[in-house]
Amino acid sequence: MPQIDDRDSGAPAGAPTAQTALPPVGARVLAFVAILLAGAAGGTIGYAFADLQTTGDSSVWTGLGAILGALIAAGGTAVVVVLTLRAMGEWRTIKSVNPDAIDGRRRTPPPSGGVRQQPRVR
Repeated sequence: MPQIDDRDSGAPAGAPTAQTALPPVGARVLAFVAILLAGAAGGTIGYAFADLQTTGDSSVWTGLGAILGALIAAGGTAVVVVLTLRAMGEWRTIKSVNPDAIDGRRRTPPPSGGVRQQPRVR
């Protein structure tokens, strides 16, 4: 059975490749680790907060505090991570379409249409 190479799209060698909005693998791994760490920190804080509020042996309430803290922290971090990854994708798209957007300066003079000329002083 011949092996199928998914990388070969059949397009000519000089043809432009399709761009993807998918962030790099390293950024996705870092985002996943950040969500896990935030969940662990939120769980620890939630456990400590519930443990301070309860008296005696109330493991159910401290466990619920830990779970609730972990969910809130991981959820909040996930929102920030998703927005960051989307911004990275948009920035990569902008850079590929307009390389001058990297440093914010124009390398070509602006078109004369619609640009106000310097006033003449007498």
